[in-house]
Amino acid sequence: MTENVTEKIIILGGGPAGFTAGLYAARAELNPLILTGMAEGGQASQTHQIENYPGFPAGVNGFELMMAFKDQAERFGARSVSDVAQEVVIRENGLFEVLGYSDKYLCRSLVVATGASPRLLNVPGEREFTGRGVSYCGTCDGWFFRDKEIVVVGGGDSALEEALFLTRFASSIQIVHRRDTLRASKILQTRAKENPKISFIWNSVVEEIRGDDGQGVNAVVLRNILTGDCTVRNVSGVFIFIGHKPNTDFLRGVVDMDERGYIEIDRFMQTSVPGIFAAGEVADPIYRQVITSAGMGASAAMQAVRYLAGG
Repeated sequence: MTENVTEKIIILGGGPAGFTAGLYAARAELNPLILTGMAEGGQASQTHQIENYPGFPAGVNGFELMMAFKDQAERFGARSVSDVAQEVVIRENGLFEVLGYSDKYLCRSLVVATGASPRLLNVPGEREFTGRGVSYCGTCDGWFFRDKEIVVVGGGDSALEEALFLTRFASSIQIVHRRDTLRASKILQTRAKENPKISFIWNSVVEEIRGDDGQGVNAVVLRNILTGDCTVRNVSGVFIFIGHKPNTDFLRGVVDMDERGYIEIDRFMQTSVPGIFAAGEVADPIYRQVITSAGMGASAAMQAVRYLAGG
């Protein structure tokens, strides 16, 4: 794409919010361009089974659902490019310049739906063994841990959903949580507690992940936060689900954000900059569901249509 091509609307992100914004913008004949990032479908596409998206009583595979989102948007004229926004510049003529890895893009309105990334433990061994026993996606890597003992870190919905999925492969799963109660929904708690492969290690945190260059992870050091005692448990994998960080660093200084990096929006998905809208997990630290992200994406696109029409 050349710099002299000005899009009516560019959507940053290829997850539920981005593809839904693309669908609504396409149906409004805005011919939207979607920069999907390098992983189409976002976090939702890495979820093996989504059970709470309406219209799928038996549940639906996350990747299949996101590809259906994409296909529907493209059916009405949305265009998808595998590029990642690195910077957004507001030009004096009111246009927005998006600097990607592979190209530059100009547009009159912008919807930011770049989602969020998993938070790290930031303990010794985590980065060294990422991809060699440390994982942030059970559906991506569970197969590699068939008949092995693993640890899942976290106490929310994601941690329990992934732990339950991993019971298909692992021989045993120990869920490590820094508190003595879980934040996850009651139905997930019940399923996890009733599963014979799952046990819990309460009031504990990971201090270190150990392994060797040849075999990867072979142990984890846990610290009880009440007693301070440390124990070593021999495991082959550590799956970490302790929350997410919004992917908004490229917008710092451009739009207003809170102290955690979430974009501040009004009830019309409008940011502090007229013409820039935000949807999904970049602006939603509370609900973080496929359906709420999709709804925000629809709203953002509809407001962008009004903005471009001068209303």
